[in-house]
Order: sequence, then C-alpha cells, then structure tokens
Amino acid sequence: MGVLKTCLKTASWFPVLFISLVVAWSYYAYVVELCFYTLATDPYNNIGQAVVYLIFYHILLVMFAWSYAKTIFTSGGAIPDEFYLSKADLERIEAEDRTDRKDEILKQISHNLPVHTRTLGGGMRYCSICKSVKPDRCHHCSVCERCILKMDHHCPWVNNCVGFTNYKFFVLFLFYALTYCLYVAATVLPYFIKFWSDVGGADMSFQVMFLFLMAAIFALSVVTLLMYHIQLSGINRSTLESFRAPVFRHGPDKEGFSRGSFCNNFREVFGDEKKMWPLPIFTSKGDGIRYPIQARDEDSDRLLDGPPEDDLESEMTSGAEDSKNQGKGNLHASIQESVNYSTIIESDKAPLREVAQPSGAINYSVENEQ
Repeated sequence: MGVLKTCLKTASWFPVLFISLVVAWSYYAYVVELCFYTLATDPYNNIGQAVVYLIFYHILLVMFAWSYAKTIFTSGGAIPDEFYLSKADLERIEAEDRTDRKDEILKQISHNLPVHTRTLGGGMRYCSICKSVKPDRCHHCSVCERCILKMDHHCPWVNNCVGFTNYKFFVLFLFYALTYCLYVAATVLPYFIKFWSDVGGADMSFQVMFLFLMAAIFALSVVTLLMYHIQLSGINRSTLESFRAPVFRHGPDKEGFSRGSFCNNFREVFGDEKKMWPLPIFTSKGDGIRYPIQARDEDSDRLLDGPPEDDLESEMTSGAEDSKNQGKGNLHASIQESVNYSTIIESDKAPLREVAQPSGAINYSVENEQ
C-alpha cells in the first residue's frame, strides 16, 4: 500500500512536469528559432524588433513562472489548532452512537468558535478524518488528505489544492498564462502567415509554426477558465459553493458571503492596494476563518442562541415579516454598512458537520464525509 501511494504521489507531478516542458520548449522556439535564427538573420535582419520582442517576452515569462510557482508551493490554508478536538473530546464523540447527541457535544465543544454554516441536514460541520470542526468555507480534500481553508478545488495542473492562501496566485497564474500565449501567438502570426502563403517563408522553422498553434490552443483553453474564476471572485464564491450553496441557519444562501458588489468581493481576494494586484504576493483580506456574512444570518444566530421557545417563535415571525419588507437590496446594503473584517462578531456560533461534497470533474476532488 505504501509503494502504491508513493507511485500515485509521484504520478501527480506529471501534469506539472508537462507544463514545465511545454514552457521550456516554447522558450527555445521563441528565443532561438524566432528571434535569433529568423528575425536577426537574412532575409529579415531586424535586430531591433528581436530585442523588443525578447524584452516583453521575458517580462511575461517571469510573471507567469512566478505566479505558477507560488500556486504550486503555497499551501491552500491549514486549520488552526483550536478547531481540532482534544483527546478527551474525541473520546466523548466516539463513545456516542446517536447523531443528535454527537451534534450536541460538538456544539458544546465549539461554542466559542467563529462558525456560521451547517450541513443540508442541519448537522454540525465536522471532519471525521481530520478530527476537527470545520471553519466556514473549509472542506476536506481527499487528494491532499487534509482540510483546506476556503477550498476552491484541487487542481492537477499545479498538484495542489487551491484555497484561501493561494487563490489569488491561481487567478494570476491563469491571467499570465493567457497573456503569455496571446503575446506569443500575436508576434508569431505574421511569420505563420508567410509560411503558408509561401512568400519568403519557405525556409521558416517548423518549430516557429508549431509554436503559434500551441499558443493559440492553450489560449483558448485558458480564457474560459480565467473568465469563470474572475466571475467567482466578483460574487465571492468558491467553485464548490457554485455547485452547492453554503447552508446557514436560515437555509442555503449562495450570496451568504457576498460583500454586496463586484468591487468589494474582488478586493476580498486581491486586497485594497491596486498596485499589488498584478503581483503574486498574498494580499487577500481576512484570516481564512472569519468572514463577513449576511446580516440576515447574524439575526438568525441571535434567535437560535438566545430566547426561550415562545419568544423565539414570536421573534421569528416578526423577523420573517421584516425580511419580506426589506428585500435583498437592503440586505446587501446592510453588509456594506455594518459588516467588515474589523468588526466580525465572534459570538457563540455552532460549527457544522460536512455531507457529501460535489464531485464529478477531474479538477474537483472532495471526499464525502460522515
């Protein structure tokens, strides 16, 4: 079993090796075949153009390699120690056979943890593999074999989980990959046309021609993925949350973590300093555990944790009437006005146990949990 696991871990690096080899070959084809052997020699003899091409090419290559490396070697985010159960608490959980009793014990254990979400069945979000309470937006990855903060998906092309600490790097990796491919395709296109029109292109290197095709194909494959993740950043959802909305005490809510506008949501991932946006340096807001939530859910927390049943019923009734009158526009306004990262209330919010995660795509590997 140990040998098989080692082989699988080794094989998981093959996509990264493939990308690295393709980039290395593209470097040779562009720098040597195009700029040195084509532009700088007869019949072109255009050294100035070759120098300009090389300057911009190397800038894009450095930014692409930097963001790619940061995505690969930066952990998606680990759960803090306070979310793990102690030995005594774990024994209490394992001694219980009834699910409702386990939930009650977990509520007592995690009474002071900043957790708002729950499962579809209303249970506690608890990872039976890691033996920990799950923070909001956290999921267990069966490939990485641990829970990841604000897990988006497990990406085989970076052999890593994309989560809270490296999501910005992943989006930048896609952006610079697309920019790199478009730049290469645009600068090689004139010589690609000459090759096929047979006007001064008979002696053109076949590698330069193939470089254009590869750049165009990779650009088409990356552009859709990049647009999708920019959209997710603008609405403050992870890929997993786009498949299944997070469940709060008032029920499932796809906009439960939204900051009310595209700009506010985008800044949660990229930070407030615009000059830092193009750089693969961590500038995301928060700590990966506490998130501003809809004001509606904070009201639900107070209702569930506070008054007796009679008062609870009357408050829930009046709350329902108020929510009908306010509408979702006022809800978004209340988020921008009253909830931010410096004023998140760390009250007694119960954590929740995970249910089966959405799967089915090669890039999204999440283990079903009990």
